[in-house]
Amino acid sequence: MVQTPSRHRGSEFSATNSVQPVKRDTILLGNTLSLPNTKLFGTDGIRGKVGELLTAPLALQVGFWAGQVLRQNAPNQGPVILGQDSRNSSDMLAMALSAGLTAAGLEVWNLGLCPTPCVAYLASISQSVGGVMISASHNPPEDNGIKFFGPNGSKLSQHLQEQIEAGIRGAKVPIASLALGHHYHRPELIKDYATSLSNSLQQMNLRGMRVVLDLAWGAAAGLAPAVFEQMGADAICLHNSPDGSRINVNCGSTHLESLQAAVLEHNADLGFAFDGDADRVLGVDNKGRSIDGDYILYLWGQQLRASEQLPDNLIISTVMANLGFERAWEELGGKLTRTNVGDQHVHAEMQRTGAMLGGEQSGHILCPHFGISGDGLLTALHIASLVRESGESLSQLVSDSFQTYPQLLVNVRVDDREKRLKWHECEPMQKAIDRAKTAMGEQGRILVRASGTEPLIRVMVEAASADLANFWTENLVLAVQQHIAI
Repeated sequence: MVQTPSRHRGSEFSATNSVQPVKRDTILLGNTLSLPNTKLFGTDGIRGKVGELLTAPLALQVGFWAGQVLRQNAPNQGPVILGQDSRNSSDMLAMALSAGLTAAGLEVWNLGLCPTPCVAYLASISQSVGGVMISASHNPPEDNGIKFFGPNGSKLSQHLQEQIEAGIRGAKVPIASLALGHHYHRPELIKDYATSLSNSLQQMNLRGMRVVLDLAWGAAAGLAPAVFEQMGADAICLHNSPDGSRINVNCGSTHLESLQAAVLEHNADLGFAFDGDADRVLGVDNKGRSIDGDYILYLWGQQLRASEQLPDNLIISTVMANLGFERAWEELGGKLTRTNVGDQHVHAEMQRTGAMLGGEQSGHILCPHFGISGDGLLTALHIASLVRESGESLSQLVSDSFQTYPQLLVNVRVDDREKRLKWHECEPMQKAIDRAKTAMGEQGRILVRASGTEPLIRVMVEAASADLANFWTENLVLAVQQHIAI
C-alpha cells in the first residue's frame, strides 16, 4: 500500500479537514472562460492546442470541478494522483490543475514526469479519489491534454466527465463543503509502478536480448531503459531524455523509421516505440518490419490461449482492426468483437464480456491479468518475454501469424472544430461513403471519423486489393476536402 506523507500518518487527512470552509465565490471569482460550443471532453479527456483551448484559467476550473465530482463519487476520500509528460506546457497546467483540486478540498500527490499508466496504477492502490494525467499522448509539442482516472485506475466514466464539464460551463452542480487541500511532490512513488512491471513477468527475464527503445523525448525516457535493463536486456535507447520541444517529433510510435534503422544497425532482436506518455507501443521485428497492435493482440492472445488465460478465446478490438487479423483469429477458433475507436470503449466491452485481452491497432493494449490500463511498457516487456520464451525470432512469429489486408489511413486536417465534429451532417460526404460501400461490397470496409484527440478527420479504407483501397480512399479524401471548403 502506498504510504501517505508523514504528517498524515495515523490520521485521516486531519490537516485537510481542519481548515475552515471557504466561500465558493472566492474560489471561482473571475470565471469568464471562453469555451467552444462543442464538448470539451473527447475520446481521451480534454485535448487541444495550448493557449487556444487549453489555458491556465481553464485548467484551474477543470481542477476545481473535477475535484468536486471525484470527492462526491469516490468510495475513498484519499488523495488525487497527478502526473505529467515532458511538454513545455505541462508544468503550467499541472500548477493550475493542482490549484483547482486543492481549492476543491483535495490532497494532491504530484508525481512529476511519469507515464500515464503510472498514474492509473498508483490511483488504484492508494485509496485515492482518482488520478489526473497531463499529456497529449502522441500529439505534437504544441498540444496538451488532461485526462482523468477513477479510484480503480480506469478511465473516468462519460457520465462523470459530463458532470465536470457541466460545472465548468456554469450549471448548478452540487458542491461539497469547501476546505482547502494540500499539495505534495511524490516522485518516489514511481518506483512502486516500476516494481509492478517487473513483478508481472514473475520469474521470466530478458537476459541475452538486445532491444532498441524509442522513448519519443517523452514521459518514459528515464524509466523504460531502467526497467528493461533490470530485466536483463541490453537496451539501446533513442530520443531518451525528456524534451518538451521535440516530444513525438519524427520519432516514437507515430514515426517508426529511426527505430527500424536502429534495429537493423545494431542487429537487435526487436524494438519498441512509445508515444509521449507511454500508454501505447508499437514494435519492430528483427528484420525491421513494423508490428502494430493487431499483431501484438494476435501473438499475446495465442500465448494466453495456450495457458488457458483467455476466456472464450475472446479478444476485444476496434473498428480499425484489420480483416486479416480477424479472420486468422477466427480460424484458430477465437472470437473478435469490435468497438468504436478509443481504449475506453475497448475497456467497457471487456468489462461487459469478461474478456482478458483487448486493444487497438495503434498500440493501446489492455490485459487485466497484469495491468489495469493501457500500458506501453507493460506490453513491450510481455512481448519481449513472449519472443524469448518461444525460442523463435519475432519476424518468424509474425510470418506464421497472418497477412494483413491492404489498409489505407489518410488524415485530413480540419482546424474548424465544429465542422470537424459535425462532418456526418454533410450530405455529399454521406453519399460518397454510400457509393464506396456499395461498390466494394464484401471486398472491403470503410471508416470515416473525426479524431477525438487531434484536429483531423480520418479516412480508412480496407480492401482485398491495394488498387481498390487506393481508388476509394482518394474519392473519400476529396469529399472531406470539399466539406472543409464549404
